[in-house]
Amino acid sequence: MLLRHIPFLKTVLLYAFTAFGGPQGHLGMMVKSFANKRHDVTEEEIAEYNAFSQMLPGPSSTQTVMLIGYKRGGVPLAILTLLLWVLPATLIMSAFSFLIYYFDVKDIQTNMFKYVQPMSVGFIAFAAVRMMKTSVQHVATWAIMTGSLIVTIAVPTPWVFPVLLLVAGTISNFSNKRIPMKYEKPKPIKWMSLWIFFVVFILAGIFSELSKAYNWEYGRFFNLFENFYRFGAFVFGGGQALLPMMLYQFVYRPKGIGEAPLISSENLLNGYGLVQAVPGPVFSICSFTGGMVMSSYGPVWQAIGCLVATVAVFLPSTLLLLFLFPVYQHLKQHVIIFRALEGINAAIVGIIWASGIVLFQAIPFEWTNVVVAVITFSILMFTKIPSPYVVVGWLLLGLAMNV
Repeated sequence: MLLRHIPFLKTVLLYAFTAFGGPQGHLGMMVKSFANKRHDVTEEEIAEYNAFSQMLPGPSSTQTVMLIGYKRGGVPLAILTLLLWVLPATLIMSAFSFLIYYFDVKDIQTNMFKYVQPMSVGFIAFAAVRMMKTSVQHVATWAIMTGSLIVTIAVPTPWVFPVLLLVAGTISNFSNKRIPMKYEKPKPIKWMSLWIFFVVFILAGIFSELSKAYNWEYGRFFNLFENFYRFGAFVFGGGQALLPMMLYQFVYRPKGIGEAPLISSENLLNGYGLVQAVPGPVFSICSFTGGMVMSSYGPVWQAIGCLVATVAVFLPSTLLLLFLFPVYQHLKQHVIIFRALEGINAAIVGIIWASGIVLFQAIPFEWTNVVVAVITFSILMFTKIPSPYVVVGWLLLGLAMNV
């Protein structure tokens, strides 16, 4: 059965090496790669998966691509999709932890990434325009989209996303009288995933406290797993929300109890800057941080730190996703949830537009950046050039311009 999914998995791996721009930039490439080119899912399904992922803790783009694999081949393919998606980014960020620790690199040149951010704006605009065609079709959905765009820009906090989706779903229940026309057989609910989530959460806390109470030689290993498992279980808003939590946990908190910081704020910020230029999930910064935290124990433990942080931060959101998505599939057969989806999808389009605007405001306003964004959008919208070629083209041009 796995053999028939090999073309899909190859696409996932290629996507993982070329998906720049954070969660919303990833969405544009998902639409191009999995909906327009391969037809694994429809654009409406990607919007629905993304809306569902926004309501869960953890990395939304990772959960969205996992759901594409889940639709094709159930839990086994979803797990394989996750592994291939996170592999390139986590390996790159793990390597950076060694590079910075052992070679004391103060400034890593990223000239080749000069056009990545404006290119990502083009991808975001492409995703928003394509999704508007199916998700924004009458006055109410236009109002929801516009309101979501304004609120997302005006209230820059991760908690605004679930609130917007809840409000949008409520509004569309008043404006929409549709009823489900067909019954889709949901996947069976994986209660074991929920049990594993809670058991691991409790055991991680117990072992972390024991390691501190009895001063275990390698107790930091257990502390590290507990820290990142907790981050993965409670962080809303993607990788951007991780930075303040890691600053508190590994830089400021140890100082408060009379210890040296586990990682310097300079190195943590270096890692956060580097992850912006790496394809794949922003959560891969955890691989870098885990390696730096364990670096004082030697290279073997540093590699283990990279691995433990990666597993710990992605595990809780994966377990919750595998439990809650079948539950959601059961619930959406009910008319209230079914009607709410129209408003939720319109809100997602507004959030995507807002993400593009915020990202564009964050980069220097130069005519070259505007041109890069417009050209990227035009290529995606009006040609059949595969999106990975677009990414590679801008990377090579950035490198050539700085030689």
